Amino acid sequence: MSMAAIGMIAGMALGFAGYFGGFGAFLLVAALGAVGFVVGRFLEGDWEVGDFFRTRGDRRR
Repeated sequence: MSMAAIGMIAGMALGFAGYFGGFGAFLLVAALGAVGFVVGRFLEGDWEVGDFFRTRGDRRR
């Protein structure tokens, strides 16, 4: 599935949550989507936990 299609589906989910559940539901869906994105990146191996805890001087190039 292309990234554009995934983005469209995510946008539609946020739109439905905002319309039917109000702003609180919109924020909940957006936050859970962000958590799912981060977990997915970890599972794919694109990110490591250490990437978030290194200081600027410690980063590898």
